[in-house]
Amino acid sequence: MGGCFSKPKPVEVKVEVVLPEKEREKEELSPNGKASPLAYKANGTTRHYHHEERPIGLNPYTNPKDIVEASVCHVKDLENGQMREVDLGCGKALLIKQNGEYYAMGHKCPHYGAPLVKGVLSRGRVRCPWHGACFNIATGDIEDFPGLDGLPKFQVKIEKERVYIRASKQALQSQRRTKVMAKCIALSNYSTAITNILIIGAGPAGLVCAETLRQEGFSDRIVMCTTEKYLPYDRSKLSKSMDSQAEQIFLRSKEFFHTYDIEVLTETQVVNVDTKNKTVVFKDGFRMEYNKLLIATGSTPKTLKCKGKELDNVFTIRTPEDANRVVKLASNRNVVIVGASFLGMEVAGYLCEKAHSVSVVELENIPFKKFLGEKVGLAIMKVFESNRVKFYMQTEVSELREQEGKMKEVVLKSGKVLRADVCVIGIGASPTTCFLKQSGVTIDAKGYIPVNKMMQTNIPGVFAAGDVVTFPLAFRNNKKVNVPHWQMAHMQGRIAALNMLAQGTEINTIPYLWTAMFGKSIRYAGNGEGFDDVIIQGDIEELKFVAFYTKHDEVIAVASMNYDPIVSKVAEVMASGKSIRKRDVETGDISWLTGKGS
Repeated sequence: MGGCFSKPKPVEVKVEVVLPEKEREKEELSPNGKASPLAYKANGTTRHYHHEERPIGLNPYTNPKDIVEASVCHVKDLENGQMREVDLGCGKALLIKQNGEYYAMGHKCPHYGAPLVKGVLSRGRVRCPWHGACFNIATGDIEDFPGLDGLPKFQVKIEKERVYIRASKQALQSQRRTKVMAKCIALSNYSTAITNILIIGAGPAGLVCAETLRQEGFSDRIVMCTTEKYLPYDRSKLSKSMDSQAEQIFLRSKEFFHTYDIEVLTETQVVNVDTKNKTVVFKDGFRMEYNKLLIATGSTPKTLKCKGKELDNVFTIRTPEDANRVVKLASNRNVVIVGASFLGMEVAGYLCEKAHSVSVVELENIPFKKFLGEKVGLAIMKVFESNRVKFYMQTEVSELREQEGKMKEVVLKSGKVLRADVCVIGIGASPTTCFLKQSGVTIDAKGYIPVNKMMQTNIPGVFAAGDVVTFPLAFRNNKKVNVPHWQMAHMQGRIAALNMLAQGTEINTIPYLWTAMFGKSIRYAGNGEGFDDVIIQGDIEELKFVAFYTKHDEVIAVASMNYDPIVSKVAEVMASGKSIRKRDVETGDISWLTGKGS
């Protein structure tokens, strides 16, 4: 937010209050049917805060000693559509000029610390070059994911043709900003068996839903329940950083949940949902009534069907303990990974320097063939082979042989027998929706929950998000798809929350994912399902390339290695509603994509 400057003769002063623009009707009933107290109207939108939380001023600089102001450049040093990383002495900021206006905010993406100056500036926001998160340049708010926090926003003024930035030292150091949130009013008055919002699942979809509700001023009870024994954590790191302890990958601290009155019930399994009476039943028999429900239970790893699948040293990577135990057992031993999936390949890449041997068994002839195509898949396969990973392709496991209760050999249908001290299964996952069979919620033949663009199921007041859903993907002409990506789960959780508050918001985001192996990252945006051609620019042998996936005459997805920010640029073009034609990328001239947009 902006504030007034104390120095004289500022050319431009901006004061901004970011609130929803159009009037919306929200359902303001507590579980007991009474209207929630402490509500006020701002621009027609009901907001809830504690007395001490009501916004009473716009000046964020409460401690003058915490303020730094510096001249960072001449007005002519920055053209429209350009960004520059500038140093204020005690920290850096990102300076932006768009449509003749200057903006300043944090320079690092709060997700993994990517330098945003190398990202893509377009349509009033900056997209991260690494993982595609988007930040509003006027407010610093996060508008697309991954990540949970926005960026600190700094004041900009022009004096004597110099650009000055005024910022909080603390904000310069933190490079992140958590949006103002409401709390629950009179939580102690609620029965433990009644909640307004119940969220089944504590992954990114569930967490972002809860946070968005609080950010929008929702002040009734929110309960999240999870079968895990931990608070929400970054599950994507289990195969990328297998030594990580649960506490190291928590998405939010225990204090955060206490501060904002988001209750998390751990080691709690829902076994039945009664949508007619708005009640769920837990495994221990406890019942809880709800007003609005989000189903975000994620997926369950598939297991082998052969003999020996339940032996002690056969794993699916589902929890931090799974990952930690695999690393411990793999040290200087023989590892067999079944499935050249993203999880399987990440595990292989992580263990190859720790284990005596790493073997990958896969039904296809090339890893990632259906997702990235033959040429990209083969290039990746060669990287793994150069790092001592052995592939056994176009075959399956027929048996896991044991000795003294432990698996010792993996027998393939080809007849090959592999020595194995630990086996990791990475052959995909199924949506965790079995508990909904008697609920009335529609489930398709594959177990997914179909939702509309507002993440609503067929049952009023019941929403679903994350790996469990199929939804209309706008840029693929509303094709119903399942997108089990980390980024997509965040966005779906946010959309569900906004529509629980009757804001009528439809999902319109571009799928974005990434994987990292041997210090190299593959970035991917779009939805390449059904691609019929791959146009590759760059040097695929040197792993410096961009691959465009086309269907008929249209680019529907893009992947790259060492070619940033091309994937973020393509994602931004797709998000704007523009089509990229096959002929536009066949010529080899993609300079129109690699430049920074305005």
